[in-house]
Amino acid sequence: MPLLLFRRLAQLLVVLVIVSFLTLLMLRLQPVNPAYAILGQSATKPQVAQIDHQLGLDRPLIMQYLQWLGRALSGNLGTSLRTGQAVTGALATSLPVTAELVVFAELIALAVAVPCGVYAAYRAGGLLDRLVNAVSSGLVGIPGFVLALVLVYLLAYRVRIFPATGWVALSADPLGNLQHAILPAVTLAAVETAVFARVLRSDMYSTLRENFVLAARAQGMPTSSVLWRTAFRPSAVSLTTLAGVSLGRLIGATVLVEIIFALPGVGQLLVQAIYANDIVMVQGAVIVLVVAVVVINLLVDLFHLYLDPRIRAA
Repeated sequence: MPLLLFRRLAQLLVVLVIVSFLTLLMLRLQPVNPAYAILGQSATKPQVAQIDHQLGLDRPLIMQYLQWLGRALSGNLGTSLRTGQAVTGALATSLPVTAELVVFAELIALAVAVPCGVYAAYRAGGLLDRLVNAVSSGLVGIPGFVLALVLVYLLAYRVRIFPATGWVALSADPLGNLQHAILPAVTLAAVETAVFARVLRSDMYSTLRENFVLAARAQGMPTSSVLWRTAFRPSAVSLTTLAGVSLGRLIGATVLVEIIFALPGVGQLLVQAIYANDIVMVQGAVIVLVVAVVVINLLVDLFHLYLDPRIRAA
């Protein structure tokens, strides 16, 4: 177990180094000099050269990366070229929005998918099973931005239940925060709900035909106990793994959702930095998102090791 943990941590560090270096490489290959993000398009060549020297952009790429890496390891991700704000400060403001959306969407997906998957497997071939299969197929095939626009049109403009854009902090107004978070969270949760329901339905269907479940039924155990106490736990191994992996997928999906709903999250911050050619902010935001995804995948791997002894023995 310690050896496996060490290997996972080593892989995590390698991924972080590669991604952060490639991010810097891609940003430096762009045709527009980042100095113009500070000076404007009317800047003269001597002014641009001076900014390049101050930022270290006139140094070799590997030296730029090592300098950035040294600051990053001490918690300093630099200062935004566009606003002059510390990158860590900007991320500290926007990261809670993205994190709340991801967690909220995951909870919605699990709350809907688990009962649907369990009872669809119990009534395999029945009306609920066919309905779950049809709805999940439709949700998987609908692009996220299309679903977001449909939800905004129906629930924000036609019915006017939820606001179409904007954000209210949870600490300032919990009810207002919930109203602003529901539509983006439902948009993110739609595909995950479909995938969770189908995976759980398939595993639950197989478990319900195992001998220990048939024995529980033969002993006269109530149906609810058979489903939730006897059959659900062994059927949920794939679901728990998939739910952990989906957290990383949701982090990437929030970029589009935050733009559509005008939310002040990391995705919105990242897109604005890209348009402004703010390489310092882009690199800081990317590395934070990558760290979040890699750490989540590491925790999922460790949880899987805990659940399945066969992996530890491999």
